[in-house]
Amino acid sequence: MEFKDYYQTLGVARTATDKEIKAAFRKLARKHHPDVNPGDKAAEARFKEVNEANEVLGDPEKRKKYDQLGANWRAYEQAGAGGGAGGAHPFAGGFGGGARSMSPEEFEQIFGGGFGGGFSSGGEEGGDFSDFFQSFFGGGGATRGRSRPPRQGRDAEHELELTLEDALHGTTQRLSVTSGGRARTVDVRIPAGVGDGSRVRISGEGEPGTSGAKSGDLYLRIRLAPHPRYERKGRDLYTKVAIPLTTAILGGEAEVSTLAGKQLRLKVPATTQNGQVFRLKGHGMPVSGKPDDGGDLYATADVQMPRILTDDQRRHFEDLAKSGL
Repeated sequence: MEFKDYYQTLGVARTATDKEIKAAFRKLARKHHPDVNPGDKAAEARFKEVNEANEVLGDPEKRKKYDQLGANWRAYEQAGAGGGAGGAHPFAGGFGGGARSMSPEEFEQIFGGGFGGGFSSGGEEGGDFSDFFQSFFGGGGATRGRSRPPRQGRDAEHELELTLEDALHGTTQRLSVTSGGRARTVDVRIPAGVGDGSRVRISGEGEPGTSGAKSGDLYLRIRLAPHPRYERKGRDLYTKVAIPLTTAILGGEAEVSTLAGKQLRLKVPATTQNGQVFRLKGHGMPVSGKPDDGGDLYATADVQMPRILTDDQRRHFEDLAKSGL
């Protein structure tokens, strides 16, 4: 059996940084994802290889322990997949010889048992993992058939970008989630009022458990896209309202659009100054779980100066200037 070089799988050097490994994984995962290549068995197999490599190299602790085995890789390759004399496993008895294969418990100590669908030494589990794991870490002999204790699946985290309107009203999003080397779609409901950086928990949609244990949870980390007209600060919204110069001087009304699409009439007092802020109560963002505790909308006056003056208008302004205005 050929040795699996996870660095080669991701196309990175052994000295690659965590950032380089993450970038390589994302690029390959996007390219070979089952959703992008429906029905393509070769792409699915490649996707599993990439996912398996990232499970090890993407975790600093697992990568460190994986690299520590490097001194034995050459010996393993020289011994061949079939083992040494008499067919013995080249790393029988750990890493220094002997007569036994590495047990699942020892595998847990080295890699923490965190490989998506899990590692199995011969049972029905572990189907998504390569023969390299099964053989290199003792998949046969006396350990085959030994059951593993149930282990709850790990939690997973996914970043989700929303518009400010999505956060205002709440939304249902269909996500493509990969766990244990398998991709699936999940419909999730995002409540109204979520903020930038907040986390939404989806129960039971994380990594699958082993031996009948329950799955972990999926946590969505919310990122709000910038809005061209509104800025959010906590539960309040901020925008600008255009006010003609004559309205700012004499008073009147101006129209303000809310994020929800309503048109409000704002009463503008005489001598309103540029940059003056008006509060429109109850037209901000809702608070998640507290529908009656929403924020406000603050409209900043943007006084519009005339770009062109007629001769008659200029004379009027000159007269006003002479009067001391």
